[in-house]
Amino acid sequence: MMTKLATIFVLLALSGFVTLKAQTTSEEIAKYREMLADANPAELFEGAGEELWVKPMGPNSKSLQSCDLGLGAGVVDGAFAQLPRYFKDTQRVQDLESRLVTCMQVIQGIDVKDIMADDFGKGHKKNIEAIVAYVVTHSKGMKINPPMKHSAEKIFYKMGEQAFYFRAGPMDFSCATCHGVKGQRIRLQDLPLIASNEGAALAWGTWPAYRVSSGEFWTMQHRLADCYRQQRFPSPQYTSDVTIALSMFMAAKAKGGVVQTPGLKR
Repeated sequence: MMTKLATIFVLLALSGFVTLKAQTTSEEIAKYREMLADANPAELFEGAGEELWVKPMGPNSKSLQSCDLGLGAGVVDGAFAQLPRYFKDTQRVQDLESRLVTCMQVIQGIDVKDIMADDFGKGHKKNIEAIVAYVVTHSKGMKINPPMKHSAEKIFYKMGEQAFYFRAGPMDFSCATCHGVKGQRIRLQDLPLIASNEGAALAWGTWPAYRVSSGEFWTMQHRLADCYRQQRFPSPQYTSDVTIALSMFMAAKAKGGVVQTPGLKR
């Protein structure tokens, strides 16, 4: 009996140690991010994006200053905070990146196929990532407020919700596998519960972000593509309906939260 009790006490002690160690690690990661926050490398991408916003480019040699991100031609202040949303001209719900693709095509004359052919961090996508960094900064500190009024926006929300909980692939994973359980952790880091308002605000509100581990600025499209990779799913097409629907789901769940982008990730 004493041997069994001793074993139980040891296991409890180890369990407490692991919990304490995990908590300490999370605190240290938080301190590390706080130390870097004052000099977030995303600022470099933001500066490059500001230049690209006003630079004449493409076959039409025009800038994106007339691009309508939802609040009027050329308006960037607060635009990201109200995305994704339905756009009448494309008759489609669009996130920031898909809207920029539309503007690059219509205004600058850039072929969409050329944009799609580029990898993240290269060519046209690299330019889009920089412009995203510039645009999202102009919503920092504002409330997350996607319109959710048009029927298409509501449909995309439902699609995003279904995609979030859809389980498949060799690992039988879904987005909810990692982000649908309270207190879930991976690599000693807390995973936000996206099904809740607080968790969604933390997830949606801190992306796009600069990733220290890769030395790159990641947009939400890039983040979602990597999530699909980790689930062992086929890679989604850039700016596809499913990625925009997932963004619509997160943004709507996060409504009322604060935009904290550009974020800083491990």
